[in-house]
Formats: sequence, structure tokens, C-alpha cells
Amino acid sequence: MSHLTSGTASVQGANLSGVTEFILVGFSTFPHLQMTFFLLFLLLHLLTLLGNLLIVATVCSERGLHSPMYLLLCALSASEVLYTLAITPRMLADLLSTHRSISFSACASQMFFSFTFGFTHSFLLTVMGYDRYVAICHPLRYNVLMSTRGCARLVAWSWVGGLVMGLVVTLAVFHLTFCGPSMIHHFFCHVPPLLKLACGDHVSTVATAVGLVCISALLGCCLLILLSYAFIVAAILRIPSAEGRRKAFSTCASHLTVVAVHYGFASVIYLKPKGPRSLEGDSLMGVSYTVLTPFLSPIIFSLRNQELKHAMKKAFLSKLYPETM
Repeated sequence: MSHLTSGTASVQGANLSGVTEFILVGFSTFPHLQMTFFLLFLLLHLLTLLGNLLIVATVCSERGLHSPMYLLLCALSASEVLYTLAITPRMLADLLSTHRSISFSACASQMFFSFTFGFTHSFLLTVMGYDRYVAICHPLRYNVLMSTRGCARLVAWSWVGGLVMGLVVTLAVFHLTFCGPSMIHHFFCHVPPLLKLACGDHVSTVATAVGLVCISALLGCCLLILLSYAFIVAAILRIPSAEGRRKAFSTCASHLTVVAVHYGFASVIYLKPKGPRSLEGDSLMGVSYTVLTPFLSPIIFSLRNQELKHAMKKAFLSKLYPETM
């Protein structure tokens, strides 16, 4: 974190235009919907936090869930909580305010944390795919390949990878010179609208480099997950009984659904064609990835995982309504 602070400070001091703050346009282009957006996003944010924290609390409190699959789910939920906290509270405050300025260093920090937790989430989804591959394709070696120590190492490397991605992207963008105007056409400090405000000879180079790094990392994770499921499907099809195939696939269904939602919305944001009217729609489209995806993830994992649902009832509902359990 000290690297980020010193880096942004040096950039701020060297910025030729003297830009000290930006204006987040956000949803100000929809003035009559500000309160509606606030109430909707606040509700989704609170439910997102509740769902993910409930998963973390359940996994931590139930010893029967202290397995690699649920420890990875716990880490995934934690990254989801931190990702939403990096973006949503600021967005909610701006919906109630007419002064939407954000300081240069705060903007850099928000970009750093959003990219760190966002890429950590992608890396953890990839590790979860590997976990399901080992469980189904190499069940006899599962305890060796996915030991508690090995699982902790994979989680740690996922967080390190997210940290590196956050630093690389943030330092690359904020080493540019910003000449104004200072209006960011988004509800948080996102790379594309920020690059539109930069000037100098290296803007196109940085834009291309950052785009290649981000897309390569996301596509790399996606391809590894698809490769894992290619082997998983092949192994499941070799199971002789229909019931055995159903049970094997049920252990992957929630993860596969979350992966589809995660990369489906990500592709809408990062791979959509750029049109002349894209600025007005960018904020609304960004909601799908920054608000809706984190909201759906705990619901998908909770509804499609019978063991997790049972553990939640045992851990929490039995304490509230002991006579019904």
C-alpha cells in the first residue's frame, strides 16, 4: 500500500495540469431517477453484504464445512464484500449529493482496490474450477493435491495476483498527465473514462497495454476454467449410473453458474463496441458488473448447494427458532 501512496503522490506532484480532483458524473444524467437508483442500489448492496457475510460466518462456524471447496467459497465471498465496499458506498453517497468531486489520490485508491479485489475474485473462481477438477477427475488424490496447506497457498497467490494487477493498472494510468476537463463519465474511477481525460504522447500506448493486460488475465482465467470443465464433463460422462452423474455435476453447478454470470457481465463491459453515445450508457452497464454480479453470487451458491443451505439453517435459524429445528 505504501507503493501506491508514494506512486500516486509523485504523480500528483508531477502532473503538469495541476489536477487535484475529478468530478464523477455518474447518474447525474438521470436527475429524476436519483432517489430511485439510491434506494435500489442500497437494497442490493445491503443484501450483497448480508449474503456474503452469512456464507463466511457459516463456513467459519461449521466444522463440517472446513474443506477446500468451502474455504475457497469463504475467500470468494470475502473478496466480493471488499470489492463492493470499494465502489458502492461512494456511488450511494454521490446519488444523494450535488458535489461529486473525488480527490486525485482517492480516485487512484479506488481504482487500486477495485482492480485488486476484482481480479482476486477472478483468480479464486479459477482455483475453484481446479478444485472441482481434482475432486471429480482425481478423487483418490484429492486430499494430497488439495490439502489445507495447498488450498491456503492457492488462496494467497490469488490475492497476490490481484494485488499485482491492481498496482500495475493503477500506476500505469496515474502516471499519465491529465489536462482536463476533469469530468469522469462514470460512477467510479474506471480506466476507460479516465484515459479519455489524459493527454500526452503515451496515452494510446498505456490504453493498449492496460487493455491487453486486463483482457489477457481475464481470458486466461476463463480458458483455464473451461479446460477444467472439459475434463470434468468427460469424467462425468464415464460414470455408469445416471444418479452418479447427477451428483457429480451438482457439485459443480453453482460454481459454473457464477462463472457464467461473472464472465457474461464482464464481457458486456470490456468487449462491447464503443459507439458515439456510449458514455451515457456506460454507467448503467457498469451496474451489471459492480452491483448485480456481487448480489447474485451468494444467492446462487446458497440456493444450489444443499449442504451449505443445511449448515446455514443449523447455524442461524436454529438459534432464532429452536423449537422448529
